[in-house]
Amino acid sequence: MATIELLKLNLPIEPDLQNFIGLALTAVKQLGGNAFAASRAALGIVQQLRASGAASGYPLPARLLLDKQTLTVAWGDSNQAVISVLRKQPDIKEVSVLFQKLQHSTEMSDPTLLLRRNLEMARYLDETRQRTEQQLHDMQQALEQRQAELWNSVRQAETDPLTGLLNRRAFDDRIEKAFRRTLRQKNEALSLVFLDLDFFKQINDEFGHPFGDAYLNKMAHAMRDVIRTDVDLAFRTGGDEFAMLIFADVSTACSRSMKILSAMDNKVSIGITSVASRADDIDLETFIRRADEALYAAKRAGRGRVIADQCVPVNGNGCNIHCLAANDQ
Repeated sequence: MATIELLKLNLPIEPDLQNFIGLALTAVKQLGGNAFAASRAALGIVQQLRASGAASGYPLPARLLLDKQTLTVAWGDSNQAVISVLRKQPDIKEVSVLFQKLQHSTEMSDPTLLLRRNLEMARYLDETRQRTEQQLHDMQQALEQRQAELWNSVRQAETDPLTGLLNRRAFDDRIEKAFRRTLRQKNEALSLVFLDLDFFKQINDEFGHPFGDAYLNKMAHAMRDVIRTDVDLAFRTGGDEFAMLIFADVSTACSRSMKILSAMDNKVSIGITSVASRADDIDLETFIRRADEALYAAKRAGRGRVIADQCVPVNGNGCNIHCLAANDQ
């Protein structure tokens, strides 16, 4: 004989739990089992059922199963406990009579119990909803905190601790993304500006490291003054080496670079190159090299000047430079 389900009840309130256990003990007695031993087993089963949520408002499903000579209470997804082992396997007629009796017992419903059951289940569902909402809120806060910690960690890893500018690691990451984005866009230009402080080692040696640090911060401040927040980017890429990514053409980059030169008393060498959208004749390596060559051209020409591919000096000392793109000269 295959396993037979004699009884199935949901147990949201205490009367449902007691009714289920009472019917299970009735089944033990009806099938000739040891009622005393079954009562002792039932006490432990009741505790397990309560621990699983029975009589708490949660409609815990519980079943009474007969497998040959064994009566078992099963609940939830996989919990079960033996309530009685019968002296002999009951015949099919006995089982059928018992099944009908148990089904009839469960069909009888007291209106008062029905109301209580509904109220308890509503309370349980409301508490579950509140608990779930609180858990989701806590999870969201924990996620936001973790994201903030991660973002701060990334920023620290990409920030120069002295000047607060982005560092070389950030430069290598941002320039590739900016370059590829510019090539994909329409009507957009990107200018790369390399800046070196002139004779910084001498300044540092003569006036000391605190003065040198202040001088580096002065340079960082001058760069921040000419870039657009959340648009352009400023970097400290080495000891006295700086860079900017300006999302504008070479003329705009020249104008801003001249302001930095003025703020630093004409003691900065600056090289600029620019690329326009849809440019198919230049790669990133060439783009960077052009700016680097412009910077060294500024140094070779006497320092304290700006060169964008080619520049025309305004006066003999080379400190004030009128910048032109290569094809404008």
